[in-house]
Amino acid sequence: MSAQRREVPETIVVGAGLAGLACALDLSHAGRRVLLLEASDAVGGRMRTDRYEGFLLDRGFQVFNTSYPQVKRRLNLRDLKLRPFTPGVLARTSKGLVRLADPTRRPRAAASLLPGAFLSAGDLAALAALTARDALLPVRMLRGAPDRSTSDALARAGLSAQAVDDLLRPFLAGVFLEDELETSARFFHLVWRSMARGTLALPAAGIGAVPAQLADRLPEGVLQLGTAVTELTDAGVLLQDGTERAATAVVLATEATTARRLLPGLSVPDGRTVTTYYHCAERSPLREPTLVVDSSLTVLNTCVLSEVTPAYAPAGSALIATSVLGGDGPGREAAVRRRLAELYDTDTGMWQGLAAYTVAGALPAMRPPWPLTRSSRFAPKRYVCGDHRATGSVQGALASGSRAAGEVLADLAGG
Repeated sequence: MSAQRREVPETIVVGAGLAGLACALDLSHAGRRVLLLEASDAVGGRMRTDRYEGFLLDRGFQVFNTSYPQVKRRLNLRDLKLRPFTPGVLARTSKGLVRLADPTRRPRAAASLLPGAFLSAGDLAALAALTARDALLPVRMLRGAPDRSTSDALARAGLSAQAVDDLLRPFLAGVFLEDELETSARFFHLVWRSMARGTLALPAAGIGAVPAQLADRLPEGVLQLGTAVTELTDAGVLLQDGTERAATAVVLATEATTARRLLPGLSVPDGRTVTTYYHCAERSPLREPTLVVDSSLTVLNTCVLSEVTPAYAPAGSALIATSVLGGDGPGREAAVRRRLAELYDTDTGMWQGLAAYTVAGALPAMRPPWPLTRSSRFAPKRYVCGDHRATGSVQGALASGSRAAGEVLADLAGG
């Protein structure tokens, strides 16, 4: 038995998602005794990958952004063997299929951005100015700007209603998991900046490789899987098997509803729910690693994951992921399949449905004014972290966990 396990931990972290992993890593690296408890059989929380009949199925469609500061600080990107998406999207609009691409990364796609090809000269100029501003301004200026809705921000940027409704709304609906564009404009500008400066990609082994890499860096004995916490006690935490584990400090790094149950009185935002359907086809309906968005918003987005990362599907098969707002229900998969036939202009009748993942609370509802970060301190020696305490992103989850570790360290040092 390791020394970490024999000794009473100074801090118990509950939940081994990204926030909990970041918190436990920082506390461990600071030389503190920490115990990370995870109720499930693996780390990652909402960021996990299942294997099914040779397919890699992420628990909900997700992408990985290489430009986040916490990602650069914590992860070895080479070891993840990242495979990039096309720098742009295909949008199915009332006028047909439209490509919106970054001409600085795909010069051959520049023709799609000529005035009149779909967007007007005014919309192209407004979009270019918005992107340049967000990419080049110091991040503190984006963070400190007055907050409003994303819808208001796009209008103030000079984009027409057509550009928003046909291109930006369907794309951003998949980013924010809401189609009214009511999400905080401060968060929108930070996300837009990250997309302009980074690459959207997927690890070769699935999105679950990201938390797995973090977990591999924990000291031996810190992580305990299959260990559910049912309540907090004066001494520490009570486990599902009736065992009490003592610690000076307890950090809740669970999703928002569990955190609120364990910490009565904790205020948490509403959550956005999304369902992702996975289909298998004999042939790829789109021979490129490009995200397709739907201006009708019947679906949020769809892509052929095996075109992004071939390991997502066995040889001779194509894996298609499609996300919709809300939960699954009778007839919904059939409606999605019909819309996919229109989006890909192909017969989907023979596609095999592999799985449907509904993720309740996949993202916090970030309505303005949204605080981009909040203290983890809830009560003496009780802390809470997660994307619902920062921003609904990999960056937000990791940064919130890091902040919790810093506050725990400061409080332990101060007695």
